[in-house]
Amino acid sequence: MNDDSVSGSGVARPVDFSLTARDVLKATGGTLVSGSESIVFDTAVIDSRSVLPGNLFVAIRGEYHDGHTFIPGVIRQGIRGVVINQAKTSELRENRWNDEKVTCVAVDDTIRALGDLAAYQRRRSDARVIGITGSNGKTTTRRMAAAIFGRCFETLASRGNYNNEIGLPLTLLGLKPGHQWIVLELGMNHFGEIRRLSRICRPDIGIITSIAPCHLEGVGSIEGVVRAKAEILENIPSGGTVILNRDDPYLAELGNKIDTEVLFFGESDEADIRAHSIRATGGEIRFTLELPESRTAVRLPATGRFMVSNALAAAAAGYLAGLSCEEIQNGLYHFRPVSGRMNVIPTKRGITIIDDTYNANPASMGAAINTLATVAGNDRSILVVGDMLELGDETDRLHRQVGKLAGRAGITRLYVTGPHAGFVAEGARAGGMDKNQVITGEKEAIITDLKKQLKTSDWMLVKGSRGSAMEAIVGPIKEWASHRKDEALNMEMQPSGRR
Repeated sequence: MNDDSVSGSGVARPVDFSLTARDVLKATGGTLVSGSESIVFDTAVIDSRSVLPGNLFVAIRGEYHDGHTFIPGVIRQGIRGVVINQAKTSELRENRWNDEKVTCVAVDDTIRALGDLAAYQRRRSDARVIGITGSNGKTTTRRMAAAIFGRCFETLASRGNYNNEIGLPLTLLGLKPGHQWIVLELGMNHFGEIRRLSRICRPDIGIITSIAPCHLEGVGSIEGVVRAKAEILENIPSGGTVILNRDDPYLAELGNKIDTEVLFFGESDEADIRAHSIRATGGEIRFTLELPESRTAVRLPATGRFMVSNALAAAAAGYLAGLSCEEIQNGLYHFRPVSGRMNVIPTKRGITIIDDTYNANPASMGAAINTLATVAGNDRSILVVGDMLELGDETDRLHRQVGKLAGRAGITRLYVTGPHAGFVAEGARAGGMDKNQVITGEKEAIITDLKKQLKTSDWMLVKGSRGSAMEAIVGPIKEWASHRKDEALNMEMQPSGRR
C-alpha cells in the first residue's frame, strides 16, 4: 500500500486540479511580476531536485536552504512558473524571466502561500478530510485510518512526517480526480499551528488521540497542550464530528464542554467505540472491537497494548464514514507500523530488537517501558534511551521520571545517552536499579557494550526524540545480531578480502 495514495472502490466526481496563474493569484493574494495569468500548472512543488516542466515551483526558505537560490536551475529544467518572496523581486532579475517566458508571482510569505494554494485545492475537492492530532499516537492512527479507508475508498494520506505548515499542504497538493477521503496528520510545537493547519484542510472529522507533556517549551504546561490541540475544533464545519479519547481525563473533560459533535473511543464503558478482551502476544494484539450496533474480533499486527487506543480512534473514523465492523476489522489487519514505531525485529542471535526511535515524550516513554517489561516476561529486558526534547523547565524532572519508571518496571539493564542522561540514571537508581545496571555514555560506547552484554532471548528496546537520532544505535546492533555467533566467528577468521 502506498502511504500517500491508496486505491479502493468507488469514484468521486472528477475535478481538474490544475492551477492557472490566475488561480495562484486568487489563492495567495500575490502580485504578477512577469508572464501570463492564463498559464496552467499541474501542481505546486518545493523540491528543486524533482521538478517537472509542468510544475509551479514555490521557493521556500527552510532551516538549511533557501529555495530562491535554486530558481535558475529549475528554469533550466523547464519550469515556467515560480512563486517568490516579494523582497526577492529586484534581486532575481524579472526582466530576464519575461524574455524566457517565465511566470512569476510574488507574495509576502512563500510558506504561507504554499498553505493558501493547498487550501484552495481543498475547497475545490469533494473529498472529505480526517485531521488527526494529539500528543501520542497520531502517526500510527493516521496509518491505521489510511489502512481502513484505503481498502474501501480512493484515499489520499500524509506521507512520513508531513504534518507541519509545509508537509500538510504538500499532501493536499497531491489531490487527484477521484479522491474521496483525505487522511492528514496535524503536528504542532506552539500555539496557533493547529489553528493554521486545520484552517487549510478544514477537517470533516477531527481526532485528538491523547494529551501528554510535550512541546512544553512552546505551550508552557499540560493545560497549554490541551488548548493547542483543541484549536482543531475551530475549523471543523457544522455537521462535522470530533473523535476524542474517553480514557484521557483531559479529553474527557474537553468533550463534555464543547458544542462540536463528539464521538468517544476507549476502554471506558462511557466510550462509544470500545475495546475489551485485549490480549497482546508477541507481535500481535487481539481484542474485541465494539461499535454502537455491532462487534467483531480484531487481529492487529503491532506490539504494545497502547496500540489498541490508536486502533479505536481509526475505527471511530471508519464508523462515522459508514463502514461496517468487518470492513474496519479488515483494514486494521492490513495495517503495518511506520518505520521506527514499535517495529519488532527478530534476529539470528535470538535477540529481539524493538525499534521505537521515531520520536519520544514522557507518555510514550512510559508506554514503551511497560511494553518492554511485558513482552520480555521472564527474559532479560534491555532499554536504550536518548533525550526527550522541547520539555522546557520540566526537562530535568521528566527525565528523572522516565528513569524511575524503568527502575520500577524491573528493566534488566538501562543504557542512556545525551545531555540529560544523568537525570535518567538518577531516576533509575531512585526507582530501584543497581548502579551497575545503569550505563551512560556516547552512542559508540553503548554499541560496543551492547555487543558484549546482549544474549540469546534478550529483548532490547531503543527510543528517543527525533533529534536524538537513536536509530544510529539500532542499525549497528541489528547488523551485528543478524549473524549467529558461529557465522560471525567464521567471518572474522576469513582472510582479508574474502568477507
